[in-house]
Amino acid sequence: VQLQASGGGLVQAGGSLRLSCAASGRIFRISRMGWYRHPPGKQRELVATLTSRGTTNYADSVKGRFTISADNARNTVYLQMNSLKPEDTAVYYCNIGTITGTDAWGQGTQVTVSS
Repeated sequence: VQLQASGGGLVQAGGSLRLSCAASGRIFRISRMGWYRHPPGKQRELVATLTSRGTTNYADSVKGRFTISADNARNTVYLQMNSLKPEDTAVYYCNIGTITGTDAWGQGTQVTVSS
């Protein structure tokens, strides 16, 4: 399974970005999709997850600003990020898990929010 993330970039505070992550390869029954981020000088942290049943979970720091969604037919997960803050600056990684135990990570996409 390969994940290709895109959509990162440089944006001013208050702006928006939409990240995409497309999965390809032998994929069988995705059970969860998610986004994580690695801020500079900090540990990787959860941003948002989405289960196959539609249950979402967000980090407190992004609730009300970020929205995770998926196009199951295209095995693609999105992260709509609004009202971005400088502290959202990080490398963002997508992740999927399947019922067969696959745990795949994308290559990371840089998001930089200027003040």
